[in-house]
Amino acid sequence: MANLQFDLVSPERRLASVEATEVQIPGADGDMTAMAGHAPTITTLRPGILSVTHGGTTEEYVVLGGFAEISATSISVLAEQALHRDELTQEVYDQMIADAKELYKKHEEVFENEPGPVDDAAKLIADMVAIGSHIGLDPNQSNFG
Repeated sequence: MANLQFDLVSPERRLASVEATEVQIPGADGDMTAMAGHAPTITTLRPGILSVTHGGTTEEYVVLGGFAEISATSISVLAEQALHRDELTQEVYDQMIADAKELYKKHEEVFENEPGPVDDAAKLIADMVAIGSHIGLDPNQSNFG
């Protein structure tokens, strides 16, 4: 099976640089799988789990926004925030949920008659809860409490 170069970076650090066989990306318009020979594509990311298969193993990363540039030979992901799945403890997850709820509250106060930013913040909370459910973490609270 053909490989492609995969790089994942966040503002803080480079998380991965490997020869991958496939990468599953949480695109803003839906999940997608990219492999060698993929048509050139740029997509924004929604919060979710990005999976990379390389060397017979699969690694998972939690990404919170950003974008991916895909070509026939490489995938570059520039994430707003990213963590290896093993780094996402319940404590870190709880803080991420609290940050998302704070953003929601701030947008609700500032943009009370403009649904766009408030809806985006609400979607962020829902996506964060979905990430936790996917990897076995508990949000411990209602989505909008």
